Amino acid sequence: MTAPQRSNSTANAAADEHDESTQMRSSRAASLTPPITVLEAVTDAVLRWYNDNARDLPWRAPGTTPWGVLVSEVMAQQTPVARVAPQWLAWMRRWPTPAALAAATSAEVIAQWDRLGYPRRALRLRECAQVLCQEHGGEVPDDHGTLLTLPGIGDYTAAAVLAFAFGRRALVMDTNVRRVHARVFAGLANHRPHVTATERSSLDAVLPADEPRAAQWSQAVMELGAVTCRPQPSCADCPLQQRCAWHVAGKPEAPTPARRPQAFAGTDRQVRGKVMALLRAAHGDSVEMSAIEQVWHDREQLLRALDSLLADGLAEKAGGGQFHLPAS
Repeated sequence: MTAPQRSNSTANAAADEHDESTQMRSSRAASLTPPITVLEAVTDAVLRWYNDNARDLPWRAPGTTPWGVLVSEVMAQQTPVARVAPQWLAWMRRWPTPAALAAATSAEVIAQWDRLGYPRRALRLRECAQVLCQEHGGEVPDDHGTLLTLPGIGDYTAAAVLAFAFGRRALVMDTNVRRVHARVFAGLANHRPHVTATERSSLDAVLPADEPRAAQWSQAVMELGAVTCRPQPSCADCPLQQRCAWHVAGKPEAPTPARRPQAFAGTDRQVRGKVMALLRAAHGDSVEMSAIEQVWHDREQLLRALDSLLADGLAEKAGGGQFHLPAS
């Protein structure tokens, strides 16, 4: 009888510890959440600012389909929107629906992706279109769980599609939203490297309860972080300057410096990009290895980059040591 009693005791202790941990997180989140009247004033200020200052991005135009929103979010991952906008317009003219993209070849998709970077996203987007056609009638689903089952769609993209395409209340957490929240409500120069349960709870507490207003807030606060509350902020242009805990405290520096963006020059990513540019320029024809060898001086690094492109399905090897974009 003693063993089961010890097991129950251990289980009870673990449950108590879990409850206590949950309560502590809820308490910390609550401590970062201002009174409802302050929240309403903050929301109103940010929405007014957005109405006056939002960038004119093509996927924000009235009538943009959920598919168009999804494409824009995939393209904008780790890519500046200034580079995305013309590519998005060209992409949507060519493949305005999931069915249109699903019928494209890998080579066509990769060539159209051009220099947006991280070209595997293009193939994943095509896979996503195929799944939408096979399982969802060619339509983008409007619930978070189903969106997460689509190829290439993670938590952020699923929430962004729900908010920006369907006007839903969804917790959209990119680095811009997290930076604004950390400064305005927590008085910190920047957010933590990884999302914590406390931060998630606090962000959700700030999100308006009304669905359309929540979707507008998500779009507006993301824009504020992208153009004004940047790592080096323009506080004089911020609608929350006098309400920002970080600004009011004198903008104390972060205890640890913000992580610098990864260098691009000289990396395998740069070499992969040069090889991909050469293959795209061939317009489906094969490229001799001797031509590929001209794009980079370090042969070992070049071969490593080429091998990774083959492994990722972004290039194929033909007979006679030639290479081309994937045919199917």
